Amino acid sequence: MTSVTMFTLTAVAAIGSGLIGGIFFAFSTFVMAALRRLPAAQGIAAMQSINVAVLNPWFLGPFFGTAAVGAVLAVMALLRSGRGDAWLLAGGALYIVGTVAVTILFNVPRNRALAAVAPHGADGARLWADYAISWTAWNHVRTAASVAASAAFIAAL
Repeated sequence: MTSVTMFTLTAVAAIGSGLIGGIFFAFSTFVMAALRRLPAAQGIAAMQSINVAVLNPWFLGPFFGTAAVGAVLAVMALLRSGRGDAWLLAGGALYIVGTVAVTILFNVPRNRALAAVAPHGADGARLWADYAISWTAWNHVRTAASVAASAAFIAAL
């Protein structure tokens, strides 16, 4: 792979992980706080709507595209020994494990459980109280991992 291609892929990974980290940062710092201020039924309904709306190419493209580019960069870093390769490996690992795997293993199951409850039911209110705390805690992990991945890719440049 040429140095121009490696530079371009690294820049794409840095921008993508920074973009995703920014989205997660917004949720961690004010979106979830605003939803928790609403009555439980309204918070549930809003989050259910968000969880449907997020499944679009404008989010999923950068989310999974960054993972694909990060994986290619991590493999390239393992196959060669050059300046910045440790940063490429770290960036890829941070994004794939700390962002994508955490999403799949922790945030998505909570989203599915929330989608299955009626916003106005008693079960919904109980689930919402736990969801708002635990989902946000795992979102903090995704935020930190995405931002750290972006910093690692920038360091590799």
